[in-house]
Amino acid sequence: MELLSRVYYANTVQDWLIALGILAIVFAILKIVQRIGISRLSKLSLLTHNKIDDLLVGILENTKFFFLLIAAAYVASLTITFKPSVVTLWERMIVFALILQGGFWANSAVSFGLARNIEKRVDEDVSSTTTITFLGFVARVILWTIVLLSMLANLGVNITGLITGLGIGGIAVALAVQNILGDLLASLSIVLDKPFVIGDFIIVDSLMGTVEHVGLKTTRIRSLSGEQLVFSNNDLLKSRIRNFGRMSERRVVFSFGVIYQTSLEKLKLTKEIVTDIVSSQENARFDRAHFKEYGDSSLNFEVVYYVTRPEFNVYMDIQETINQEMYRRFKEQGIEFAYPTRTVYVQREGE
Repeated sequence: MELLSRVYYANTVQDWLIALGILAIVFAILKIVQRIGISRLSKLSLLTHNKIDDLLVGILENTKFFFLLIAAAYVASLTITFKPSVVTLWERMIVFALILQGGFWANSAVSFGLARNIEKRVDEDVSSTTTITFLGFVARVILWTIVLLSMLANLGVNITGLITGLGIGGIAVALAVQNILGDLLASLSIVLDKPFVIGDFIIVDSLMGTVEHVGLKTTRIRSLSGEQLVFSNNDLLKSRIRNFGRMSERRVVFSFGVIYQTSLEKLKLTKEIVTDIVSSQENARFDRAHFKEYGDSSLNFEVVYYVTRPEFNVYMDIQETINQEMYRRFKEQGIEFAYPTRTVYVQREGE
């Protein structure tokens, strides 16, 4: 009993032992709660489509041993007395641990958001995962920079000059690599705004092809003739892009002419025949057919219809069928296609 009543650092041995017992009990409880929470939430996440439980599992898994130990020590410290200088140091340690653990929790949230975005976009645009991963890296760098500065401030370090130096250095680096940063921001714009995705057929100015890859700096396109075209992301977004991958249907306009010797009845019949041929085509929607104008050597018609599927080969198949049917039925009705001709009238003098 005499040993228990001895005083060390303003507390008896009994007080120290009680505090140590409380520390061990609280730490054990916290570890048990952590494991049970992870187990229960992991099972729940398999049964639900809600992703919040996945986030909570990640946060619990990233709750570090040192944080649980300091939390238990804080509860135990409430039963004993410290000198003011020790209290100040202890409070700084607690804040230090909270900041560091908060960094781990925030990192879990970043990883969770990153994984969800990649999961959503991987089926639509595989290349976007590269940009999202890069953005996740940047977010982590910013996060741990903030954590480090907060920890230094908690230790009493004057970080004003450090922040100023980082700001000036950041501006200098940004000016030095502004072209690269422009392409990185353009890559982010492509991922978020989606003017095109992998597999889309696009035309950029006079160049055209299918998008193969969207990277952090460049976008690669496979042209119709087979070679790969490489565009800077920044330059690409400054250009006018025609995206045929977003085409829901294709408007088709074509013209043809018949000879001037065609009678009025056959002109009317020509329009009826073309209207019937186009209207009967699968995946085509007839719009109009008109006797448009008198040409140099033909009576010209203009026909407009829509192909309800965007594929170019489907359009060409329909147009080929229309041309063949027009040729067949015009021949049956004695309607002749026009071709360039010139009639010369000769008059003799004196007649």
